[in-house]
Amino acid sequence: MPRFVPRLTLRTQLTVLYAGPFLVTGAALLTVPLVGASRTVPAGTGPGPGGDGTGAVRTDLSPIVTASVLALAAMVVVSIAVGWFVAGRFLRPLRTITATARDISATNLHRRLGRTGRGDEFTELARTLDDLFGRLEDAFASQRHFVANAAHELRTPLTAERTLLQVALADPDLTVDSLRAACGEVIALGQAQERLIDGLLALASGEQGVERREPFDLADLAAAAARAVADEAGRRDVKIDTALAPAPATGDPRLVESLVANLVDNAVRHNVPGGHVTIETSGTSIRVTNTGPVVPEADLDRLFQPFQRLGAQRLRHRDGHGLGLAIVRAIAVAHGAALTAHPARGGGLDVTVTFRPSPRRLPP
Repeated sequence: MPRFVPRLTLRTQLTVLYAGPFLVTGAALLTVPLVGASRTVPAGTGPGPGGDGTGAVRTDLSPIVTASVLALAAMVVVSIAVGWFVAGRFLRPLRTITATARDISATNLHRRLGRTGRGDEFTELARTLDDLFGRLEDAFASQRHFVANAAHELRTPLTAERTLLQVALADPDLTVDSLRAACGEVIALGQAQERLIDGLLALASGEQGVERREPFDLADLAAAAARAVADEAGRRDVKIDTALAPAPATGDPRLVESLVANLVDNAVRHNVPGGHVTIETSGTSIRVTNTGPVVPEADLDRLFQPFQRLGAQRLRHRDGHGLGLAIVRAIAVAHGAALTAHPARGGGLDVTVTFRPSPRRLPP
């Protein structure tokens, strides 16, 4: 439509749809008597009043045409007025929903539209928008919580680094050994910050989705993850058992590698001395089971949120930030993989991730 033509509102369109058929029908009904009156009527053979000398009488149609046009014009005006009124009444709930939704989105997501007073499509629309506002409110609340936790996690090592350096510089008996010790602690805190930033980047990458899917084998990724944490497991006196059958799947190998690494690393870090970790792959699934503290069923879902750990683990494992399982869930959701988790018997977790099968066989 050209730009100079104004766009018709929905109310105007409904009015036209209502008045248009009414006008066409009225015009057709008024045409019927006009056609009948225009026909000649036999009235004898001789000339007479109104005759033409051929034995027929002609009817003067001017009054009929005039009356028909006036009636049709009146019908058009009435139909447009009635159509405008009916369209306005019909669209009133929609205008109310639009105004309320605009106010909710601009001021307070906690409000809801509620029922419109009718059990019709407008009620369904209001219910759908209320569900949307609820999800948006939860998302914004989660985002604020995430930002607050991230700021706290980043601020803590910075504060500790500054305190260490200030204490070292204020010491009048500062020696090379004490300065070297302080620098070593600052480096350790910097490494903790680096791990946190890497975790945040992995979480952000997992939530962006998968652009390209490639075949990979979960068994290879699990074997690499087990080798990477072997030294850490030895220091913590944790035994790693593997049962790695071929498990071809499809997705982003880099993200899935991060998922497997975080899953295995979490099982090793949140364990107990003398405990064990079992890594299994089969079909298109990877399963990681570990011993560790007892996980209450009510806290299970919370552990897959960013910066969430059990109370005892928060104090014991200062080198963790509670991002491992959140990264696992984000990458699983991005791949459309099925993630199931439940507390293991006697303590620990039992986590299984099932991916989509690979569209073609992997090379040997």
